[in-house]
Amino acid sequence: MNEHQSPPSPGFGLVALTELPAARRPLRIVLPGGSGQVGQVLARHFQERGHHVTVLTRGPYTAPWQTMHWDGVTTGEWAEQLEGADVCINLAGRSVNCRYNAANRREIYDSRIQTTRLLGNAIATLADPPKLWMNASTATIYRHALDRPMDEATGELGGQERGAPDTWNFSIRVAKDWEAAFFAADTPRTRKVAMRSAITFSPTPGNAFAMLLKLVQTGLGGKQGNGRQYVSWIHEEDFARAIEFIIDHEEMEGAINIAAPNPLPNREFMEALRDAWGIPNGLPAPALLIELGALFLRTESELVLKSRRVVPGRLMDAGFKFEFPEWAEAAEDLVRQWRHRND
Repeated sequence: MNEHQSPPSPGFGLVALTELPAARRPLRIVLPGGSGQVGQVLARHFQERGHHVTVLTRGPYTAPWQTMHWDGVTTGEWAEQLEGADVCINLAGRSVNCRYNAANRREIYDSRIQTTRLLGNAIATLADPPKLWMNASTATIYRHALDRPMDEATGELGGQERGAPDTWNFSIRVAKDWEAAFFAADTPRTRKVAMRSAITFSPTPGNAFAMLLKLVQTGLGGKQGNGRQYVSWIHEEDFARAIEFIIDHEEMEGAINIAAPNPLPNREFMEALRDAWGIPNGLPAPALLIELGALFLRTESELVLKSRRVVPGRLMDAGFKFEFPEWAEAAEDLVRQWRHRND
């Protein structure tokens, strides 16, 4: 365990804190599987605001917040961190940036469904369970959408599209079973939110933004496929703010789309990123070339070619205001931060 911070000690001070509204007191936030990009975005966001963060991780790493080992398979001492916690945000799941062969499919599936069931069983046994359990989901749960936006009320779940590749249907099945396992958990004293998240963009190496920026920098940042497929996205700052907003709004539960309100076609998306970097042109990548490239890079073309036109209906109806509602401004900010960090 990382001992940079210790859990709050029981006593009069803790009792006084728990009587305050969540928005005005430090929270205890537990992040199972929070060692990846999104987990670090959230851990940093809440740590900087004075909340106590614990990340449950399979591998130890150095961080300014507390970390504790878990294997994601069996109940252990990590479950004690959930006792009396304000929020559990489960982000556990094997990366989908791989080829969907039989072994990887099983690992992708089990790493999501089994860890969700494990957490549900652990929370069900607690005397003082978390007040809120947020579980990762994905905007990929919606169908390939070129015709209209997909919100929580009217969006159509995928899996029935004629001619859709098997890999697309697999991703949708994982998403549906993931949410089913989450909502089936018997945790009546805990509010539950499934986070149907779009791609979260951060100005750090090794993630989706870094990959796309590399294409732009090398002159390959043109449209991908026919360029008409929609890209759903969200700036890391708005992602963290949206999570905080949901925590503070106790009336919000169920499935919630966490995405910027203005998805845009891939052609326009890449053009805005090129403009932000200062490169006017980029070579396009036809669908066949993307399929070959995905095979070579040991990943799947779905991550680029499927049209995700997801909008955050429930967040906007609840009054959430985005700092970066438009991709052009978000891309400029991310590029600015990228240059600053690398310069």
